[in-house]
Amino acid sequence: MLSVNYTALFVHHDGMTVYADRLTPASVTDKPPVVMIHGGGHSGACYLLTADNRPGWAHRFAAAGYPVWLPDWPGCGRSGDVPFADLTGERVCAALRAVLAEVAVASPTGKIVLMTHSMSGAMGWKLIEQKRPLIDRVVAVAPGPPGNIQPEATVIEETDDEVVVESFGMMCRLSRDRAYAGGREFVTHKLIGTSKRFPEGTFGAYAGHVAAVPPRLLCERQNIGGSQLTIDNLSAFDGLPVMVFTGSDDTDHPKDIDGAVVDWLIAAGAKAEYWWLPDRGVDGNGHMLMMEENSDELADMIIGWVG
Repeated sequence: MLSVNYTALFVHHDGMTVYADRLTPASVTDKPPVVMIHGGGHSGACYLLTADNRPGWAHRFAAAGYPVWLPDWPGCGRSGDVPFADLTGERVCAALRAVLAEVAVASPTGKIVLMTHSMSGAMGWKLIEQKRPLIDRVVAVAPGPPGNIQPEATVIEETDDEVVVESFGMMCRLSRDRAYAGGREFVTHKLIGTSKRFPEGTFGAYAGHVAAVPPRLLCERQNIGGSQLTIDNLSAFDGLPVMVFTGSDDTDHPKDIDGAVVDWLIAAGAKAEYWWLPDRGVDGNGHMLMMEENSDELADMIIGWVG
């Protein structure tokens, strides 16, 4: 394993600034950079540190010779303010496209490996459509589906100020102009769920780390009114290697849900593989795989596929 250097930088685009951590091997390698995009309620820090304070996936990848970039979505984490009314998935993708272009300049091949998690899954599918020439392969960890195949949300009630939806057995009351902070119920139900791999005794510290999710982005994730990002040019996926990587105890990502994403990818021409972890002899993981007790083992599985 190689030693790792750390730097950070800002990437500015169209009135938005993206902060990104950057971890690089101490010795130069010819391996492509990996851009790890966080999910809702998190920042790039979820790849830096596990819930029990061990070095996270970013360190593991960099030590294996891969430069790693960890952008925070615009308007989230350390990337500064974007008015909620303007903060849509399309705008997040626009800012992340600028990051991908910056990373590709520094790549020995001019290409990158794209990793998404959860809510950023739909952003990743859109980025592939928009920046396919820069993307060598994709790792989609428990990814949100594209609007092409995601059913619209079940709306329980709706006003000018808020909407109430049902999602995987959990009722969510979403404001149209305030960020959603689901609190302990959200962390318990969705992020940890029935995981048997989440480090014991870390719930309080982890729950305190989870941030609120901007309202328009969350409404898109729920596909309220068909608002989720959709893909128009499916030919962008032709021949693209994609791994969908999902644990057995992820409340919102049972086997058939993420399996449907893989089927859609294959139909679009991608070389898609479904790594449902029980099929690989790994049981008990929930939604936050990069922060769980067997995170190093999971990282090494992904590194083996990328390499």
